Amino acid sequence: MEEALITSTKLQFAKEVENYYPELLTDGALEFLIALHQKFNRSRLQLLDERARRQVRFDLGEFPDFPAETEQTRTANWRIKNIPEDLQDRRVEITGPVERKMVINALNSGAKTFMADFEDSNAPTWYNCMQGQQNLIDANNRTITYYDSKKGKQYALKDEVAVLLVRPRGLHLNERHILINGEETSGSLVDFGLYVYHNSGTLRRRGSAPYFYLPKLEHYLEARWWNDVFTFAEEYIGIPVGTYKATVLIETITASFQLDEIIYELKNHIVGLNCGRWDYIFSYIKKFRNHPDYLMPDRDQVTMTVPFMDAYSRLVIQRCHKRGIHAMGGMAAQIPINNDPVANEKALEKVRADKEREVKNGHDGTWVAHPGLVSIAMEVFNAHMPDANQLGKLREEDHISATDLLAIPKGTITEKGIRKNISVGIFYLESWLRGNGCVAINNLMEDAATAEISRTQVWQWLKFNARLDDGRKLTQELYKSILAEEVIKIRHVVGEGNMHNTKFEEAIALFDKLVQANEFEEFLTLKAYKEI
Repeated sequence: MEEALITSTKLQFAKEVENYYPELLTDGALEFLIALHQKFNRSRLQLLDERARRQVRFDLGEFPDFPAETEQTRTANWRIKNIPEDLQDRRVEITGPVERKMVINALNSGAKTFMADFEDSNAPTWYNCMQGQQNLIDANNRTITYYDSKKGKQYALKDEVAVLLVRPRGLHLNERHILINGEETSGSLVDFGLYVYHNSGTLRRRGSAPYFYLPKLEHYLEARWWNDVFTFAEEYIGIPVGTYKATVLIETITASFQLDEIIYELKNHIVGLNCGRWDYIFSYIKKFRNHPDYLMPDRDQVTMTVPFMDAYSRLVIQRCHKRGIHAMGGMAAQIPINNDPVANEKALEKVRADKEREVKNGHDGTWVAHPGLVSIAMEVFNAHMPDANQLGKLREEDHISATDLLAIPKGTITEKGIRKNISVGIFYLESWLRGNGCVAINNLMEDAATAEISRTQVWQWLKFNARLDDGRKLTQELYKSILAEEVIKIRHVVGEGNMHNTKFEEAIALFDKLVQANEFEEFLTLKAYKEI
């Protein structure tokens, strides 16, 4: 690193930081973070400004379309030819936060890969993010262990473990605990930077490399930004350009119109796209939130079989396979129900049907949130995908239009749906504010995406006084009465005497504030981050 950069730059930590993780935040690692910040933070902020400008255009009646300026990129015959051997077969991937026990269990789960998540299933406390980095270092060194004192059980890695991928925080999230020249750093750059700095050598000696999932991209220029970050880091660390690999989550409605462009911009580093279904639904509602014709029905009615979701999934498969990369399916969030065999079998049958649809459509792999679902997903993909992937399934018969991608899902808005959104949103927020971003609610493993859907639907329904299936409209009065009743239920479940030991009061206030705000908050985590 140039001496001028070191002497002219001031790095400091937020006042509340007490543990400086000296083995992780070494002088070399901090210098690398400074270099990334100075090179890329300004352009990151510019990309976020452009998101805001696009939203203004959407509010005024413009809708996403396939970009005219990149037509040649979409029509030309080019392919990606650099998928590493240990990423050729990704038929079942498990995801979860970077908590130590979770990392061990996920790597041991029998899944082909594990996505260690700094984003939607991780509440970004200083401890969670820094300890998470240490957990991944220990995992890559094969030294990670964990002792559960309550169970009296020791956890350690098996001889064969899943391939590790890492999801850094999205471009919109700052790391407020590290400041450079008084400016908060980027969560994306901190998560990415610390991981590659400490793990590139270890993984390359094992014949692998740092692999990533990139979240919430909205435009191909954001993919170009990430490609530049990868290239800069490879050159800084002194390894061949193209070593780091990325799978991009297609979880925004705008990204689905730019699949070829995103792949092209990351052509030296990309190995796949993934259908991030829950965030995709959230994005659809969010982008068209100010249009009364775009009211989405209850969340439970918006499955992968509704037309706009099915179209997006098939388009991802088609464009990925045309370009020679993997098309990964979406999440099965179910949790095994141990105390109810009938309900458990019903839930698992939904998982089987979902995974069978994905593999028959041509997906090369799928996601599960719980180790108990790995064997079911594996069984389905093994039965229908005898080879490592389905890159030869081109789906050339599909002709997906802008109209297909924007089709408004049919269904109803119900009081039950409103109640569920309020309840799930508050329960998730309470857990997040306590530092846990991966929460089991109603036998589903929920992360920030489902909480985003919950509060965004209620915000939009309330804004336009949506008509319920029973003929009533969602007015302020009806919303407040339902909220009050749901709060009573929460107090009953938690126990009035235990409320002071929780974050429910804060969660209730925050959810209500987000729902009743005149100006929509782009991400609930931006508001909630200030309170952890």
